[in-house]
Amino acid sequence: MRSAPAAGLLPLLLGLRLLLGGGAVAQYSSDLCNWKGSGLTHESHKKDVEQVYLRCSEGSIEWMYPTGALIVNLRPNTSPASYKHLTVCIKPFKDSAGANIYLEKTGELKLLVRDGDRSPSKVYCFSYDQGGLFVEATPQQDISRKITGFQYELMSKGVASDLHTVSAPCRPCSDTEVLLAVCTSDFVIRGSIQDVTNEAEEQESIIHVGVNKLYRQKSKVFQLTGESGNWRGQIKTLLECGVKPGDGDFLFTGRMHFGEARLGCAPRFKDFQRMYKEAKDKGLNPCEIGPD
Repeated sequence: MRSAPAAGLLPLLLGLRLLLGGGAVAQYSSDLCNWKGSGLTHESHKKDVEQVYLRCSEGSIEWMYPTGALIVNLRPNTSPASYKHLTVCIKPFKDSAGANIYLEKTGELKLLVRDGDRSPSKVYCFSYDQGGLFVEATPQQDISRKITGFQYELMSKGVASDLHTVSAPCRPCSDTEVLLAVCTSDFVIRGSIQDVTNEAEEQESIIHVGVNKLYRQKSKVFQLTGESGNWRGQIKTLLECGVKPGDGDFLFTGRMHFGEARLGCAPRFKDFQRMYKEAKDKGLNPCEIGPD
């Protein structure tokens, strides 16, 4: 279902078509990953449509005093033939306000994030070929306190669907899923749950992990702390999963998502040892990793 264009949107779309046809002057971002700008440059002609070009797989948009509209062009440094295999996810800043965010394709709009929506930590994902991002400022009595902003990520559709995630994030993983997660996750560690902090507003739990062995990490989420030389880090998951501190070691796997470690499969370590040995004895291990 397509949403009806907001008031004042048709002139902007007309401007968009002129812009794409070379009939209008646009302003461009020179930053490859992040863009930060101000709508005050549009004060004398508030129906401006500004083009933003970004060429990274992740980054952010921060639009202060939004007026007019932005067209956000995400053009990663990969072959255009691979674009159809990409998923785009955006995560609005906590206090983002002042604009609606649409998916735009050939002049047709679909509302993605409505101005004023307050859904902490909500992430919006869509296929790259569904369209680009069209960010339109909403009429404001006072724009001085408004900042529209969001983080974005581009990932392969396989990775996006594997955020264990999306359909049943609290479901225990099967043996096959665990063994595959060990090979494909952004981080794999053996550790224990030191504490759990629940954030009701964000509907998330933060798992404070003491690391006994670090097999792999994509980002430096787990680091040496204090004079004791212990490795520690934090992993986030949904509040509804009901994670609690407890005894024993786990094998924590997961992915980096918007700069945060998100929990994937996390069996008890003794269970992982069992399934790893069984698969190894049968020659069915998808990859090698020391279980001890």
